[in-house]
Amino acid sequence: MLIRSRRAFLRAAIRSVSAVGALGGLMKFGEMNAMAAGSGYQALVWAVYNRNNSSILPNALFSHSDQMSQWQSSIPTGLGSTGWGGRMADLLQGSNTGASFPAMTSTNGSSLFLTGQQSFAANVPTGSAKPLNFGNAARQAGLQQLLTFDNGLQLVQAANATLGRGQSCATALGVALAGATLATQFPAGNPLATQLQTVARIIKVRGSLGLSRQIFFCELGGFDKHGGQLAIQSALLQQLSQAVLAFYQATQELGVDQNVTTFTASEFGRTLAPNSSGTDHAWGNHHFVIGSGVKGGQFFGQFPSLSLGGDSDPYSMGR
Repeated sequence: MLIRSRRAFLRAAIRSVSAVGALGGLMKFGEMNAMAAGSGYQALVWAVYNRNNSSILPNALFSHSDQMSQWQSSIPTGLGSTGWGGRMADLLQGSNTGASFPAMTSTNGSSLFLTGQQSFAANVPTGSAKPLNFGNAARQAGLQQLLTFDNGLQLVQAANATLGRGQSCATALGVALAGATLATQFPAGNPLATQLQTVARIIKVRGSLGLSRQIFFCELGGFDKHGGQLAIQSALLQQLSQAVLAFYQATQELGVDQNVTTFTASEFGRTLAPNSSGTDHAWGNHHFVIGSGVKGGQFFGQFPSLSLGGDSDPYSMGR
């Protein structure tokens, strides 16, 4: 399962595991790893970066939209039409034969990550999914006639098929979730926790939906702070920490913690050098991988030099 923390984590927060609060316990007891990662084919020093070799440099570094696309598509040299989560779902279709609900679910709108060649994702608002309510059976029957009417227009028929599929998925999920409750308490007023609670409930009813393999996409935004960063990102990191811990505890409650892996992703980090009370766009970032199946308590990846203007630093800003 992917959590994308939009607009990047605060790089310096990883200096101490205690900086992410509740997640520190998972790191301590071996259920979480941290890694240093960035888009591209290889780690680069300034001398290599300065050659501007397009064969090894990610396209449009420091651009939010381009780097988000590259993280989600796993194509660092340009824009992709599918995401690697969607391509995984394509390969796993045989594991979910006969399912009444898609294997991929986003709780925060459409994403490239969950776009496959043959597979599509369900966009589920937090709480549940509800089909359109037309008030009476006659109106519902009228809608079905419109959706199934062959007017010979491919675009209209494709739109009708999408709406019909959405109605069917919403009905199936609504029925399945009707009695699906969790004992695990998720923190109130935390948008990521609300999304992850929905994910946990969908995992709980996977059997009734005919699913054995699932991929989820959640999102927490607000990290792109060029001013007032310290206070804002501290609160956001706390939300992340508490939400992911609650989700991990929910997977323990459901008995699937060995089979569910949660990881973070973001387009890039922040510069080490401040920009007034904030920071500018950087490159690599720190990410977490969580789950009982993870060989945790470890840091992976080679950390660059933290010296401003050093071999690892373009532009002398700690990028």
